[in-house]
Amino acid sequence: MAKKKSKTRKTTKTKRNLSLKLNRQQKVVLGSFLMLFGLALIVAFISFLFNWQADQSVLNEFANREVEARNWLSKFGAAVSDFFIYKGFGIASFTIAFLIFLSGIYLFFGFKSSNLQKFWFWGILVMIWLSVFFGFFAESNALLGGRIGFEMNDFLQDYLGFFGTTLLLLFLFIAYLAIRLKITPEMIGSYFRNGKKELQDAFEQHPPNVAETDEEIDWKKETITTVQEEEPKSIDLYDPDTKEEPEAAPRKEEASDETEEDVSMEVEAAPEEEEEDNLSKKLVSDFGEFDPTLELKNYKFPTVDLLKDYGGGITINQEELEENKNRIVDTLKNYKIDIAQIKATVGPTVTLYEIIPEAGVRISKIKNLEDDIALSLSALGIRIIAPIPGRGTIGIEVPNKNASIVSMRSVISSPKFQNAEMELPMALGKTISNETFVVDLAKMPHLLMAGATGQGKSVGLNAILTSLLYCKHPAEVKFVLVDPKKVELTLFNKIERHYLAKLPDTEEAIITDNTKVINTLNSLCIEMDNRYELLKDAMCRNIKEYNTKFKARKLNPNDGHKFLPYIVLVVDEFADLIMTAGKEVETPIARLAQLARAIGIHLIIATQRPSVNVITGIIKANFPARVAFRVTSKIDSRTILDNQGADQLIGRGDMLFTQGNELKRLQCAFVDTPEVDKITEFIGSQKAYPDAHILPAYESEESGTGVDIDVSERDKLFREAAEVIVTAQQGSASLLQRKLKLGYNRAGRIIDQLEAAGIVGPFEGSKARQVLVTDLAALEQLLNEEPNN
Repeated sequence: MAKKKSKTRKTTKTKRNLSLKLNRQQKVVLGSFLMLFGLALIVAFISFLFNWQADQSVLNEFANREVEARNWLSKFGAAVSDFFIYKGFGIASFTIAFLIFLSGIYLFFGFKSSNLQKFWFWGILVMIWLSVFFGFFAESNALLGGRIGFEMNDFLQDYLGFFGTTLLLLFLFIAYLAIRLKITPEMIGSYFRNGKKELQDAFEQHPPNVAETDEEIDWKKETITTVQEEEPKSIDLYDPDTKEEPEAAPRKEEASDETEEDVSMEVEAAPEEEEEDNLSKKLVSDFGEFDPTLELKNYKFPTVDLLKDYGGGITINQEELEENKNRIVDTLKNYKIDIAQIKATVGPTVTLYEIIPEAGVRISKIKNLEDDIALSLSALGIRIIAPIPGRGTIGIEVPNKNASIVSMRSVISSPKFQNAEMELPMALGKTISNETFVVDLAKMPHLLMAGATGQGKSVGLNAILTSLLYCKHPAEVKFVLVDPKKVELTLFNKIERHYLAKLPDTEEAIITDNTKVINTLNSLCIEMDNRYELLKDAMCRNIKEYNTKFKARKLNPNDGHKFLPYIVLVVDEFADLIMTAGKEVETPIARLAQLARAIGIHLIIATQRPSVNVITGIIKANFPARVAFRVTSKIDSRTILDNQGADQLIGRGDMLFTQGNELKRLQCAFVDTPEVDKITEFIGSQKAYPDAHILPAYESEESGTGVDIDVSERDKLFREAAEVIVTAQQGSASLLQRKLKLGYNRAGRIIDQLEAAGIVGPFEGSKARQVLVTDLAALEQLLNEEPNN
């Protein structure tokens, strides 16, 4: 089996190498050649129509350089035109020149090639049809149908006759109109009806001056009242969700026998929504629903073979289970707690022992024996769940002596993940009962991860990203990756033009600079506001309704509407951002957490240090879904989960997950760096978008005003303050307060003046400003070079 797999892999690799893929530069060169060549053919063909008889003798002496041709492209133009027009398809050969020119435009400007293939297919058919049609007139002018058109027409007439050939060509013409141009008799009828409607409107604006009888006026009032009463019903019929045809159509026929003014009133009673709804239905019936994946229609999802199979499922050690059971029973008996029943559920790393105590035993008494049970079992990570929600039992979680690895491959290939009907499915790992645990990020709607160093946070992030890469097309989801450590998420650089989003005029999509993080978060806030405007215009409540409406072609792209992909913001080591930027990061994070759910922007934030100054109350309130790997103290566990338990985990991917209700213990799926590398390499080698998804531009507002550039308006202590800053090489207002005994406001104004003079750098959050002048001599030189000095 292994040999067969290796052979198939080799064959697929050779097929990839043999496939002809043009880069952007090659497409520009080939496109420009085809455009100019197509233009040359058009010029040669036009010239041939006027000079073909004079150039017939030239074709017999093509190699003689002394003979000149009258064609505008000389002998080459005469020869090519003779081949295509005289000996070929006649004047229908202009189609060939046009298709070559069109192919050049598509390659030069990088348009979709799928439309070009349709143009060639239908263009060749039209050329043949025209050639055969003009073959009827070949005796009067040989250039009309060409030799091929004349012969084909003559062949058809020998078997079908003139009348049969005409009927065949008429049938092919009707088929072309119906299949290619989507023209039906109903469309032609509606065109004439619209023309009739325009005439009626014009007649209404200038009615004949004829006196009406009282009887006619009373009859018209009755008609108007009837139409107004039925108007709400007609609006319901035009509801986009209704698939039935409007019932207002038969009324036009009934009213057509009446006076023309009454007919016009009946027409106005049918609102314009009918035309818009019919238009959207017509667009869907003609072109189908909008497919956002069409630009990368040949994109292939990563295969499961790219993931490593760590083998071996759960091995049940009956001896270990019996030993642990006896120790638990004996320990509880020592405290006079009798057990009615005990049951063991073996998981990948932890075994859950469910016990039912005898009647009259207090649950809190068992809960307080956590440390005693851990001592008797000689094991770390003992956790007591008293009671287990929904079961009526008490759970004791005991780590296995030989833990098994939960591979990402086993989780991805599980039916639960493959058949998950979720917007953003994430396979986090397996539960204690060895079931694959899959959750929907879109319903969370944000995820907070915490855990000590080396306990599995980075692997957890890779597992989440891998899950989304295996189930979502590049058109459906985009990632904004923030990596202050600069090493955890670098592998995803390879899929920048497929899946990543970034700020305009930014080289790398993965953000490592704290300043760019602030700009990116504020840019996402702008994107959020823009998306809410689109949802408001489309009268939709969330991104799912909006995209469904857009796919059904009920939203006009000319009004700014477009397909909206989900955006997932992943922040690794959030504590570092809070330490360096503080409120500048917390404010946009809080805004996104509060508002971004409905428009498809979701946050995944990871941190090593889950202290209250990092995970503040505002953030916790908007992150109901939380993942806790092993932490060092009960306080940290309460900070992240609002509950104990994370301090009793055993590490190496052992985690607790909560979505605002009960805690679930999971073993995180393990995906190693080489596996992520293979996946990103597989995706990155495929055709991609021209660039990463571009976020809205955001210009940061620095705290320095930059207004006080007039030397005469500077503070009296400006020079002295500059010397203090340069000497200490620390640009902070608090330093000036201490050294010069100033108030905070005055010290802040001097710092702004120093920034305007180019002595200190811009505001950098809680960090001190950078000093741009190295020593006092350079400071003196800088101040002496100023214009007013």
